[in-house]
Amino acid sequence: MKRIYLHIPFCRSRCAYCDFYSTTDLDRRERYVEALLKEWQLRCNEIEGPIATVYFGGGTPSLLSAQTIERILKALLQDETPREREITLEANPDSISPDYLKGLKAAGVNRLSIGIQSLQDDLLQTIGRRHNSEKALQAIESAREAGFTNLSVDLMYGLPGQTSEQWKADIETILTYRPEHISTYCLSYEEGTRLTTLRDKGEVQEQEDDTLNSLYDYLCQRLQQAGYEHYEVSNFAQPGYRSQHNSHYWDRTPYIGLGAGAHSFDGERRSWNPDDITAYIEGILAQSLTRESEQLTPEQEHIEAIMLGLRTKEGIDASLVADKKETVEDYLRRGLLVERQKTKDKRYCATQEGIHILNDIIATLI
Repeated sequence: MKRIYLHIPFCRSRCAYCDFYSTTDLDRRERYVEALLKEWQLRCNEIEGPIATVYFGGGTPSLLSAQTIERILKALLQDETPREREITLEANPDSISPDYLKGLKAAGVNRLSIGIQSLQDDLLQTIGRRHNSEKALQAIESAREAGFTNLSVDLMYGLPGQTSEQWKADIETILTYRPEHISTYCLSYEEGTRLTTLRDKGEVQEQEDDTLNSLYDYLCQRLQQAGYEHYEVSNFAQPGYRSQHNSHYWDRTPYIGLGAGAHSFDGERRSWNPDDITAYIEGILAQSLTRESEQLTPEQEHIEAIMLGLRTKEGIDASLVADKKETVEDYLRRGLLVERQKTKDKRYCATQEGIHILNDIIATLI
């Protein structure tokens, strides 16, 4: 089964915290799509089988017209019917309208991921988002009116100046709309971003770890109370609505990544396109693009299985850490890991407390 990720790097402006590859040169969209479709022609046979999931990520994929999205999907799926697979498109509230959403639905997009991040206008301004809280909620309502029944929203915590009361209010408001999926991310200060520069100048302050843990614990408790499954560290879903596409990243299923800066995995080798739109377009259209790659060693595969598996509800097979028996037993005693049985196999999963120091746990187990 093929799983396809398409990186759409275009943004009207760059968010203060973002270090993903993006460009504000919107005039190059048509040429870029031409290169995307050419890359698909060149690489479509890398993985066997029909397409299981398609994911438009970015950047801001909703800066492509609905007609362009339909054109891409027809090229990918050909005679296959879109409704039989999960097709996700990331969208920002400021770049969608009721008519646009109806066009996406007609094009075959059946899962929408809206980047709300916060419902506090002052915080949205601090992190450089282009929308306000009113526009964010309108986007959810318009998505429902357009017929989307698989809706995900993104929220962020740990924003500069964000209070516990604001975070709780955001969660409660979002829950009134009952999105099928909620992704939540702790703000990270990445090198080279505008927000990191502001922090280093003392103009914004980073939240303390105890505060971040408190915000995260409330989130987990409240969403589980509301009937959401906490199936990955940052992701919550109503029953039956896990992100099929993203779930395969965590179990190391092969996928094809198309576009500038996009990564791919064939089960043994990870590869990636240059994060330069000019080099990407010219290289693909001339069929001379150089893609970097890395053949994973057995040790690297072992590390990935632990690192990714412990992020999920299913955890890791006990055999992966058989050589760390004393360390695992210590974590079990301290309530940082829990032992679970799945069919005949013993597995270890991170507890709520364990997630707080998950990076440390992973480091000791690998």
